[in-house]
Amino acid sequence: MTPAVVPYGPHPDQFLELTLPDGEGPALVVTAQDPAPVVAAQDPAPVVVVLHGGFWRAAYGIELARPLAADLAAAGYAAVAVEYRRVGTGGGWPTTLEDVAAALDALPGLPDTSRLDLGDVTVVGHSAGGHLAAWAAGRGRLPAGAPGAVPRVRATAAVLQAGVVDLQHAARQRLGGSAVQEFLGGEPGEVPDRYAVADPVRLLPTGADVLCVHGTSDDVVPLEQSQRYAAAAADAGDRVTVRTVPGGHRVPIDVAGEAWAVVRHWLGEHTARRRTGTTLGP
Repeated sequence: MTPAVVPYGPHPDQFLELTLPDGEGPALVVTAQDPAPVVAAQDPAPVVVVLHGGFWRAAYGIELARPLAADLAAAGYAAVAVEYRRVGTGGGWPTTLEDVAAALDALPGLPDTSRLDLGDVTVVGHSAGGHLAAWAAGRGRLPAGAPGAVPRVRATAAVLQAGVVDLQHAARQRLGGSAVQEFLGGEPGEVPDRYAVADPVRLLPTGADVLCVHGTSDDVVPLEQSQRYAAAAADAGDRVTVRTVPGGHRVPIDVAGEAWAVVRHWLGEHTARRRTGTTLGP
């Protein structure tokens, strides 16, 4: 399965890679014995958008998202890996957010769009990509004029893998060597309006199903980040699940590991729930 590379803007880093599943599209098959549900050809494919991490910095790119996208496409999902401008390549405030919004809103214009179920769009992100995924899920709550407001495509679910999802707290902790401050251009007290529209905990409830996956030994983005977001999301009425797995920061993006099996199973349950109107599993 060779991805189709589609630009969503003029900058070299404004592109996405669409990988469609083999066949005409998927119908979900989930069994209690299968920890990573598979998808078989039948209906338009649920869409999973993969946002890579790297503390929003140019040193890290779409190569981190490609293994996840390939695995999802092999399972029957329409996988979309997104590159975006990062700090050091014209990114940061507000362009990184604008790029993620533009990539999502470009989905209806992708090749073979009839094979995409745009009513079932999940955003998956690791680390800073987890922040972008959570932010994308909350775009519907952005005020008019904010970067990414008035989404054309809404996320129905979000998978946050060791996500930086409480920006003010992350800024206080100086995560990534003040990566949040680099991204937003200042401390919370210096640019409060930016934090107000960029921080996922300020954009709740999203109405999306949310899974937070985090390594118990993560010393790059502490587990507390997922726990704080999950508590705030649940208090706001969102459906949120937190799953911890042994290991450190990159454990969630190992497609051969336990954490990714958790994600695959949860995605299967989410799609089945949307298509049948029932809840699978606890």
